[in-house]
Amino acid sequence: MTRIVFLPHDELCPEGAVIEVEPGVTICDAALEHGIEIEHACEKSCACTTCHVIVREGFDSLGEPDELEEDMLDKAWGLEPESRLSCQAVVGDEELVVEIPRYTINQVSERR
Repeated sequence: MTRIVFLPHDELCPEGAVIEVEPGVTICDAALEHGIEIEHACEKSCACTTCHVIVREGFDSLGEPDELEEDMLDKAWGLEPESRLSCQAVVGDEELVVEIPRYTINQVSERR
């Protein structure tokens, strides 16, 4: 199991969260499975930037982003060198510390 530490986010996880997941799952799926309702307006198809996260620790353990993800990231709010789309970032064996940005560029939300 791999540990993911989500830093506090005012709306999605005010206290922050520490979860354990099997390697091979995406950061987005891991968050959703543990009650962290990260936005994912394109149904996790790498067609928007609503699931943008910043990987504060463990970034290098993630696979390289493909060209489509890099193109989409260019449109993300608050882009940083350690930014990834959580729907595309597959968890490996190394612990991650993840920050969910305060804002997203979202026209449609899948939250219920």
